[in-house]
Amino acid sequence: MNIARSRSSRFALRPLVMTLLLGIAGTSPAFAAGKITFVSQGGAYQEAQTKAILDPAAKQLGITVNQDSIPDAWPQIKAQAATGKPIWDVVDTPTSNCLRGGREGLLEKLDFSKIPNAAAMPEKYRTPYSAAYEFYSTVIGYNKKNLKKVPQSWKDFWDVKNFPGTRALRNDPMTVLEAALLADGVPRDKLYPLDVDRAFKKLDQIKPDITVWWTSGGQSAQLLHDGEVDMTMIWNGRASAMMKDDPDVGFTFNDGILQNTQLCVLKNAPNLNDAMRFLNAAFSPELQANLPQFIDYGPGNPAAFKTGKISDKRAAKLPSSPANAAKQALMQEDWWASDAGIQAKARWLKFMQQ
Repeated sequence: MNIARSRSSRFALRPLVMTLLLGIAGTSPAFAAGKITFVSQGGAYQEAQTKAILDPAAKQLGITVNQDSIPDAWPQIKAQAATGKPIWDVVDTPTSNCLRGGREGLLEKLDFSKIPNAAAMPEKYRTPYSAAYEFYSTVIGYNKKNLKKVPQSWKDFWDVKNFPGTRALRNDPMTVLEAALLADGVPRDKLYPLDVDRAFKKLDQIKPDITVWWTSGGQSAQLLHDGEVDMTMIWNGRASAMMKDDPDVGFTFNDGILQNTQLCVLKNAPNLNDAMRFLNAAFSPELQANLPQFIDYGPGNPAAFKTGKISDKRAAKLPSSPANAAKQALMQEDWWASDAGIQAKARWLKFMQQ
């Protein structure tokens, strides 16, 4: 069955009445088959996952998947869970929200024995309340037209003498502190717990050479495209999109910070059983392997790369392919959700005001 998009109650009333009537008449097995409400961030990303995962999962399970979208799901997760009768079931949201929501009793603790596709994923890709759904990376992007040699690591990015050029970083401690420590020689697999003092000391070195501290993905891309900066921290999807129209733009996965969004289920979700069935389908290698056909994000389940549906050429452009993942540091959002991470964010605000 095709996925039904979320609509206002006024427009949904007539179809709901018709479904009830057909169900009573015994001619609509779809009503008895179940439904869920799925929430993501909207835009091209949600359109891609609809084609790749949501529509196929709905058809496979014989359920209706209603959709909603919101840029930041956290306020609604809190508000709906507080009522004890949420209207959402499954949410695609940053891992930090899943950890925080689980610890505050707002999300269901997952029984992975009922979600075997998630249980088979690496433990580092899961929390007690969620599992990785898709991957993206924070990488070093550059404009080859303006540089004699391009940076291939954060050490190069920090080396203003041997890699001259204008630079930009994100105005956010998450990923920037990791980049600073990588630039200072900390091995990728030894980053956590972050040495915050060491990271800020390294940031003090480069702060005078940062032209712009960007605040949105669109801004980071525009800075590079317009030549306002020669190199910048950027999300891989933004960089690869520019490369299609601008051959001078490039990026490297080397020293990238690998991040993901995860799927979680609201506490007391109205369609809990179907939500768990949906999770297992959405995490399946076959459906996960569909996502790169529509967008430059990597599948959350690494087994997707073994299905034969992702060519080597395509895998080379995806952040979570085994070869690219090996070049990067996996962000540990549980550290950022800890007291130490919260204190680092507060320290960042003071750093930017200095």
